[in-house]
Amino acid sequence: MDKRTHLIKLSVGTESLDTLAAWQATRIADAPDGLPRHVTRMWPRREAEVLNGGSIYWVIKGLIQCRQRILRLDRVTGPDGTERCAIVLDPELIRTSAAPRRPFQGWRYLAPADAPPDLPAGRQAEEPLPPALAGALAEIGVL
Repeated sequence: MDKRTHLIKLSVGTESLDTLAAWQATRIADAPDGLPRHVTRMWPRREAEVLNGGSIYWVIKGLIQCRQRILRLDRVTGPDGTERCAIVLDPELIRTSAAPRRPFQGWRYLAPADAPPDLPAGRQAEEPLPPALAGALAEIGVL
């Protein structure tokens, strides 16, 4: 039995993988270790499973388009004094096959069996399809 799980999160306001990478690059300057992170109010109850090889899958424009390996979870205190969870990520964005996802709030768990596969190494550098086209192709099972 696979003892790992992933997280899935909407990247709100992100237009493409390039804009996600650019946004993370600006935030990296704020991090003492130089690693990107996503700060959230909720701490994963399934922490051990997430840290056992889990990734965060990013939904951009209604499609899962990439993932990042989760390196660790750090406790941080927000400006309001509330303790939060910083999901510390590997800086590499790994493109995945496009998979449609409806909007949701916060993050959710994603079982490994439900995660889209990574694009083959030879396709990682390809220019991504426009989101509308990728979504239409994913809907009919072509991508």
